[in-house]
Amino acid sequence: MIKLLIVESPAKAKTITKYLDNKYTVKASVGHIRDLPKSNKKALDIEGGFIPHYEISPGKEKVVAELKKLASKSDEIILATDPDREGEAISWHIAEVLGLNGEKKKNSPKVKRVTFNEITEMAVKNAMLHPREVDMDLVDAQQARRVLDRLFGYDLSGLIWKKVRYGLSAGRVQSPALRILMEREREIRAFIPETFWTITAELESLGTTHSKLMTVCVEEPREKKEMERILDVGKKGKWHVTSLKESEQKRTPRPPFITSTLQQTASTRLGFSPSRTMGAAQKLYEAGFITYMRTDSPNLSKEAQAQILAFTDKAYGKEYVSPRVFKSKSKSAQEAHEAIRPSNINKTSAGTTDDQKRLYKLIWQRTIASQMSDANTLKTKIIANVKEATVSIPDFTINGSRVLFDGWLKSDPEARGEDVELPKVTIGEALDLIEIKSDEKETQPPNRYTEAGLIKELEKRGIGRPSTYAAIIGTIVNRGYVEKQGKTLFPTDTGDVVSSFIEEHFENYISDSFTAEMEDKLDEIAEGKRKYLETLKDFYGPFVKAVKSKDGIEKITNMGEADPDMKCPECNGGMVIKLSRTGKFLSCAKFPDCKGARTIDGEELEGPKELDEECPKCGNKLVERDGRFGRFIACGKYPKCKFVKQSEEEEAKKRTGVKCPKCKDGEMSERRGRFGIFYSCSEYPDCKYAIKAKPTGNICDYKNEAGEICKELMMEGTKTIPERCSNKACPNHRPDKLEKEKDDAKK
Repeated sequence: MIKLLIVESPAKAKTITKYLDNKYTVKASVGHIRDLPKSNKKALDIEGGFIPHYEISPGKEKVVAELKKLASKSDEIILATDPDREGEAISWHIAEVLGLNGEKKKNSPKVKRVTFNEITEMAVKNAMLHPREVDMDLVDAQQARRVLDRLFGYDLSGLIWKKVRYGLSAGRVQSPALRILMEREREIRAFIPETFWTITAELESLGTTHSKLMTVCVEEPREKKEMERILDVGKKGKWHVTSLKESEQKRTPRPPFITSTLQQTASTRLGFSPSRTMGAAQKLYEAGFITYMRTDSPNLSKEAQAQILAFTDKAYGKEYVSPRVFKSKSKSAQEAHEAIRPSNINKTSAGTTDDQKRLYKLIWQRTIASQMSDANTLKTKIIANVKEATVSIPDFTINGSRVLFDGWLKSDPEARGEDVELPKVTIGEALDLIEIKSDEKETQPPNRYTEAGLIKELEKRGIGRPSTYAAIIGTIVNRGYVEKQGKTLFPTDTGDVVSSFIEEHFENYISDSFTAEMEDKLDEIAEGKRKYLETLKDFYGPFVKAVKSKDGIEKITNMGEADPDMKCPECNGGMVIKLSRTGKFLSCAKFPDCKGARTIDGEELEGPKELDEECPKCGNKLVERDGRFGRFIACGKYPKCKFVKQSEEEEAKKRTGVKCPKCKDGEMSERRGRFGIFYSCSEYPDCKYAIKAKPTGNICDYKNEAGEICKELMMEGTKTIPERCSNKACPNHRPDKLEKEKDDAKK
């Protein structure tokens, strides 16, 4: 009896194979195998009931062919993709492509669906004992999200192309996220700073055998005269303790991680971006080290809790043990799912890379801490002032704390913070002034959002779900609407213009309430409480009317008048602010009659210059213009016609001498895109074949079980992997892993 088990990840397949005693052939789909085509006309049958028409994803043809061949020989097929909507949808797509859905045919293999929250031997074997059918409510919820996003983005982006600039886009969730960033940016622009002074006094306590220093401060004076008065009184007067407040406070441990809190904490503690965090977590999960990393439930299973409590008792003692149950604040959370925790709490370190090891330690610490006793701290506040001054001055204060019992902080010392231990003093005790000084400062505007801060805000407003936060931020950064500087997110000029346009004309559709309500409706579809068709109809009818109603608005040709002192460098006339692909610039108000231009800071720009030369692709005139990487010559219809002229010398330098394996006519050449250098066919855009690294000229000779040879280009790798296949689905993409697998097989 031949049994086939399909997962989505090769790493996951490798881990699971160890637990099934070779009773199953375990294969990976390598993620989604189908997707909607780019064209909306091909992708959706709106009139027929928003029916999506899927196509095999580019590069997945060989994977699908192999799965079909194995399925045709199998007596039983198990679909074991991830335990969420996306995983359920992948299982459904696999079943569809393999012809396993619908009415069962004679002699067709039995198809079962299993899920597990962690890839451990016990969890996998237990899941295999409780198979079920594919949950179509979850599939419908995933499809509804995909179709909603496509309808929103396609229709609204088309309008933005017409009214703002070609190539811009909008998104059902990305646009509300961008709006949040722009709302903060406008607060910062409108902020008017005020000057104030911080006055600090360094005082010495003589009340103990060993005298101690403390620095007290006040941030009150806004006037220079008042600051000088306080300094004068402070220098002349005798200081004493006017008030002392001590209070014990308990610090309760935080719940185990859910997706959003893991991303936030990894950002603040480790400096990881959300995508970096999720990438490391994915590898830890696939290797069986942690539970599934996309969850909004802080719940722990009884078995896991018992294991944690036993470990804590043994490692720290009974006084540190405190069982706790955490409930989600989200009404949509699925409590049957678990928090992100180690699969085996006794394993204090795990992972193969530095990122994985650091993230695992963070998860381990938070999980252990969640079942430990409260920490007990002593909070202290000392207030000092000048004794018997004829003229009063503000109180000077200092706050400190001391840990009396560390509790859960013992397992998570990084959460402790800085202990400020203050000297033992009594009310009325005299203090010696060592120094008093002032610092001039300005009030600061609100801080821009960090990635962690934006995730917290999205979660608070109910926008998006745990599995989408990293993708939301990635989208607005990749589209050029936001720039990351360190951890901080800065909206760009393009992001400003796009958000302002959508806020003005489609405010309702990017409001917190609309976006959060739509997420709730998707949750209801997943729970079987709402229908797919009903949800899409309710949205699309009013939405498409709203988009069509804006057809008559004028195209945004400029964004206001420039400073009157800023004159056109060619005709000395007035200038207006415009938006290019690289940001705002100043253009002559008489354009196109006058093509004078300046940077937004006023430096002269050389404008586009039409050349007496035709584009070899479409026959239009070539134009010399500015781009992100300097001046270049391209078709006057660029970017609709993508011909870019290069000198023969430049072209020769960039060519690799390797023939394109797809069209056989072109040659692989170096290119530069928004994500850096890549290599593509010299016949682009007629041939769109591209790879990420320089080709070596070798062809991959990997042969699969069906005897098919890969035949993709090999490309340069790293120090440890000198050469790798350009096809991610091919084992030769990571030959180091392939060799290890061969060694393991021999053993």
